Amino acid sequence: MRFLRRLYNFYIHPDKELARRLKGLIGFTPVHMTLFKLAFFHKSTFSTGEYAISNNERLEFLGDAVLSTIVAEYLFKKYPNSDEGFLTKMRSKIVKRNSLDEIADKMGLDLFLANYNQTRLSKSMLGNALEALVGAIYIEVGYEKTKQYVIRRVLRRYLDIHELESFDDNYKSQLLEWCQKNGRQIEYKVMAKYKSEKRDKFKVAVYVDNKKLGTADDFNKKSAEQLASERAMTALGILGNAGGLPPVPAVEEEEEDSASANT
Repeated sequence: MRFLRRLYNFYIHPDKELARRLKGLIGFTPVHMTLFKLAFFHKSTFSTGEYAISNNERLEFLGDAVLSTIVAEYLFKKYPNSDEGFLTKMRSKIVKRNSLDEIADKMGLDLFLANYNQTRLSKSMLGNALEALVGAIYIEVGYEKTKQYVIRRVLRRYLDIHELESFDDNYKSQLLEWCQKNGRQIEYKVMAKYKSEKRDKFKVAVYVDNKKLGTADDFNKKSAEQLASERAMTALGILGNAGGLPPVPAVEEEEEDSASANT
């Protein structure tokens, strides 16, 4: 029945165009089209009391947990001789909001989001959609096949794991260390707290020797401090890279997983 449903979704379903695009994205045609469509509805699109069951927040919640578990298992097996501290830092580099936003952008999830949201797309919506997509895949095919998808079609395609080993993206720690070494004073200030997309958002500024060198807005205070620190380091000329994920070399298309090769 699942095979017949996939055929129907691919050739006849009113959302058959979405089904075909999803097959290119995830490697198979979904059975539960409504579920996958929901993964791309952001909560800011809805203003009614029922918005909680009409957007991707719940799928995002589930996908976040599943993705974190998959990445933890992947790193545990890939680095059998590494300690807990190294594994924790590596997982954080992969699943942090900025990384997921960049990965989702490379995957082209903005094109899916643009189809189902009337609001202006923000960068954070991309990472949310990626987590929601992982949640939908998990419900559709279970943990093992979701793990195969994440490892083969996300981690291996959009991350250079070996570059990430030496990639230090803790800009606040780097800036604090630099200031200590150079006898500079550093201070972080919350400039504002306001509502955005029905959530609290923080505007943070970093001052070095009482001079404001970087500001940033984010839904998480610590994330805003990291981004402000990165901008301050750029202003100081001590950050050679623009930040974000290390570049990923082009790779050839991998063979489709036999378990998800069905239409």
